[in-house]
Amino acid sequence: MIVYNLIGALTSDSNTLWVALLSLTVLSLYFLYFDKLSKIHGKQISLLPSITKTQWASLIVSLKLANFGPRDILPYFDSVIKKYGSIIHLKIIARHYVIINDPDDIKVLLSSVQHITKGPDYEMLEPWLNKGLLTSTDQKWHSRRKLLTNTFHFKILETYVPSLNNHSRSLVKNLINASDNGKSIADIDSHVTLCALDIVCETIMGVNLRTQEGKSTDYVKAIKNVSHILIKRIFTFWYWSEIVFNLSSIGREFRKSLKLLHNFTENVIKERRKILEETAEQKKTDGKAGKKQIYSFLDLLVGVSKENPGTMTDKDIREEVDTFLFEGHDTSSIAITMAIIHLGLDQNIQNLVRDELYEIFGDSDRDATMEDLKAMTNLERVIKETMRLYPSVTGITRTLKEPLHLEKYTIPSKSVMVVVPHLLHRDENIYPNPEKFDPDRFLPEQCNGRHPYAYIPFSAGPRNCIGQKFAMYQMKTVLSTILRYTIVETLGTQQSIVISTQLIMRADYLPSVKITPIPNKSITSHT
Repeated sequence: MIVYNLIGALTSDSNTLWVALLSLTVLSLYFLYFDKLSKIHGKQISLLPSITKTQWASLIVSLKLANFGPRDILPYFDSVIKKYGSIIHLKIIARHYVIINDPDDIKVLLSSVQHITKGPDYEMLEPWLNKGLLTSTDQKWHSRRKLLTNTFHFKILETYVPSLNNHSRSLVKNLINASDNGKSIADIDSHVTLCALDIVCETIMGVNLRTQEGKSTDYVKAIKNVSHILIKRIFTFWYWSEIVFNLSSIGREFRKSLKLLHNFTENVIKERRKILEETAEQKKTDGKAGKKQIYSFLDLLVGVSKENPGTMTDKDIREEVDTFLFEGHDTSSIAITMAIIHLGLDQNIQNLVRDELYEIFGDSDRDATMEDLKAMTNLERVIKETMRLYPSVTGITRTLKEPLHLEKYTIPSKSVMVVVPHLLHRDENIYPNPEKFDPDRFLPEQCNGRHPYAYIPFSAGPRNCIGQKFAMYQMKTVLSTILRYTIVETLGTQQSIVISTQLIMRADYLPSVKITPIPNKSITSHT
């Protein structure tokens, strides 16, 4: 019966029996040749609480995960953690996973400079992102991290502020237009995503895509399509095989979208290089320093490639631009969207933030400065609470190259460690009444006694998010601009929000939002 169900699941993809038979052959090879890890792990693994004590249990769980939809993943692991505790082992075919949800254990893993190798799921991103900062390891990661850290220096981030303001104002205009005559907005996330993409493209690439004006929508669709396919592949063990995945219908769809993403990035890099060369040539001709140059992230990468051609090739530039373009707009847009929803659900919190903004700006319609953004402490708490409830990265994985020594257990090498921020951030022992949206959790006195690894929306340790300061400035600018010029009302409840696990967290359903312009406050573009 189980084999019959497996064949049914496999053939549902391409409607061809031979693909199913190929998949079963790959599955058999896993059992016959690659399950030696079980013997090597032996006693250490057997001491762990496990939901896959037998090969049969492993197959059942593997099939269950393979048939899950994106909405099923987090609830399932939430139930597993609640039943078995803060550490749990499971084996998917021949691969051993260990989920940890205790801040002390998480600290041991994430703070280590030895355990920096990403899990095997990240290898599935390599056709898209290659071996950039997100997916690389060892010496390449160390040298790349060192090079790229300079591109997020405070002085460089400060040059991005005008772009943040400009695109935030465009977003507010679009929201006001969409709410004309009292209409509610059902797709607030789409508006925010386009704004975030405009911001990241202008700062990272130095190119204004004008996505908020309806441009480059194919690129946005391709990002979502690739993300959806990759999460399906990660949780479906027969798609781990390159042969099976490439022959499948979703593999063909993946390559189609991937071609669009890579062509887009390559064309922009080529265009930006040309602009930089023309600018440099113009300076030579004029013999003047001219207007102070504002460098984008891509400009800085090109500069690094000229100074260090052996360590930053054209391929290296593309993989980093692909990585930061995806991470930079998708991760921040979900946080901004969820913050808007919750600000609209609680007018008291919204008014508290708006009062803070009035103290900073008064009746002025001037753009926000870096100093203004730093002064938005109430808004920062709203953002942090949003990222507690809705961390954009739903899973962090590491493949152990050597044993990991936790307080109660030793996890053998080759195991895949898993941290799920969504579950950690909802631990009621750390956050009482965890489902409640309460920015006061991040008052200084509330944070003092909290474990530093109990809140990890940007991961933590040596592989934490390199762009987290940029993301915070971006989120503050967008949200503060919205609240300075409009009143937000969410037409629903927190319980009506439906989220799902993609490469990042996504909202499958959000309540509609009503945007009302504040009387006598006119939004204008400052260029």
